Amino acid sequence: MTNNKPWFKDWFNSPYYHQLYFKHDKVEAKKFINRMVEHLQPAKESFMLDIACGRGRHSRILAAMGFDVTGIDLAEESIKEAKKFETDNLHFFVHDMRLPFWINYFDYAFNFFTSFGYFTTRREHENSIRTIAQSIKPDGIFVLDYLNTHYVEDHFIPESKLKIDDVDYYISKRFDETHFYKKIIVEDEALKKRVEHQEKVVKFSLGDFTDMLSYHHLQIQEVFGDYNFNKYDLKDSPRMIIISKKNI
Repeated sequence: MTNNKPWFKDWFNSPYYHQLYFKHDKVEAKKFINRMVEHLQPAKESFMLDIACGRGRHSRILAAMGFDVTGIDLAEESIKEAKKFETDNLHFFVHDMRLPFWINYFDYAFNFFTSFGYFTTRREHENSIRTIAQSIKPDGIFVLDYLNTHYVEDHFIPESKLKIDDVDYYISKRFDETHFYKKIIVEDEALKKRVEHQEKVVKFSLGDFTDMLSYHHLQIQEVFGDYNFNKYDLKDSPRMIIISKKNI
């Protein structure tokens, strides 16, 4: 029998996902948020939406600054963990970004750390952009943080190994014309056998995002190329940090 469950359903709920990607970069995440807030200059009373928030690390930083922050993610285990940190101005919900959320409610929406490009069809990604566009008020701001396809291709490392807290991660990567693929094998003495996960991310270009965003009345204002907010360069920038504004 074929397993039709999307790859991210189990992987994003796994503690190994969070260990692999988020254990050692809390300081960098805070620096990035600080730079972003300094650049955007949001009003103190701003309402913010963190889409695909995971366990809420970015949401918590923003809420600590005094903003009213709501985080959504389809990974139930991640939201269960995030809810431990809820306050009067920090809220978390299990929600799929492909489905509508609160309408015209937020001043800012954020999608960090390539938390996009995971779905099978273009329509599903379009639906996600629609959800985000509908969730923010007129003149609201959406910040999308995505990998830069050209940079990733040029700096491709097919095989690597990491050891984190006595857990071994064996990572193999490949790509074709449309996607990046990553296979992650986890070896942990606490497991009866090794665990394998697959990632698959669409190779969206800046032009792709321009089309998807504009269709939903989001006009790109600025594009940065890294977490220090340096100017975006097609070949040399590791990230695409796209700031768009709702024009309706």
